[in-house]
Amino acid sequence: MTTITRLARTGDEEALHDLAARTFGLACPPGTAQADIDAFIAKNLSVESFAGYLADPARILALVSVDGEPTGYSMLVGGPIADPDVAAVVDQATSIELSKFYLAPERHGTGAAAALMTATLAAASGTGAASCWLGVNQRNVRAAKFYAKHGFEIVGVKRFLVGSEWHDDHIRQRDISSPHG
Repeated sequence: MTTITRLARTGDEEALHDLAARTFGLACPPGTAQADIDAFIAKNLSVESFAGYLADPARILALVSVDGEPTGYSMLVGGPIADPDVAAVVDQATSIELSKFYLAPERHGTGAAAALMTATLAAASGTGAASCWLGVNQRNVRAAKFYAKHGFEIVGVKRFLVGSEWHDDHIRQRDISSPHG
């Protein structure tokens, strides 16, 4: 099994959208309406959305492929923090957001997620940011364990809207100011 990570580029929009459509629902708690998940994907994770993300200099997207098949992606976002709950606990001047981090379920446990996280954190560190933060649903136990394993600690809470339903997220952050951060 060959695992390769690289920065996403123009031309990857379809693969990114396909991954997003297959994986976004995995991050939602049980009981989230499928119509709300579908609407979120259509609004925020469409091919056109990814074209815009790839063209945005404040965003860095990475892809992981296993045996030539795209199996996961991440997206870092720099710039101002819009959410007041996050801004209260994260220094926007020295941080970057890990906005998206998804892996196809058939690749869970294969090491592909760890490879993607290593590449993502290297890209985040390359921006000069001192820390990286993310939001993860409080009921997403698998993701919480993964992020904790990679040094992300809970620093606060925020809410995340999917359709008409608010979800409770933990804000997690880790130091990326040194290679061992």
